Amino acid sequence: MKIYVTNVFVDNQDKAEKFYTEVLGFDVKNNIPMGEHRWLTVVSGEDPDGTELLLEPSEHPAVKPYKDALVSDGIPAHSFQVENLDAERKRLGEHGVTFVQEPMNAGPVRMAVFDDTCGNLIQLIEMVDTSPA
Repeated sequence: MKIYVTNVFVDNQDKAEKFYTEVLGFDVKNNIPMGEHRWLTVVSGEDPDGTELLLEPSEHPAVKPYKDALVSDGIPAHSFQVENLDAERKRLGEHGVTFVQEPMNAGPVRMAVFDDTCGNLIQLIEMVDTSPA
């Protein structure tokens, strides 16, 4: 068994598509009209057949209080792995991305958290080699 698709609730699919593709660098995998919304998924260009991220509209009444509570408590909705956190922080900063947590050491990882402009906090993780020298 493997994870096929996971989701992040977004305030606006058009805005989310632009941010997740043009800024974060994901590729659109599916863009299927479904009434007033779309089945809109993105994937990593490094793994085009990997797990899809559904940019799901925040329409359900429970979603806004849930998202607001996560953001208020500083809890990321998702976590993405990067090879070089400092380089990614610099690249995203040049695109105007707002970081709410600058890169920091956190045990076996380095992490940072940014605002995805669609109502979510997203965590970036760089794995750190913790094996003895």
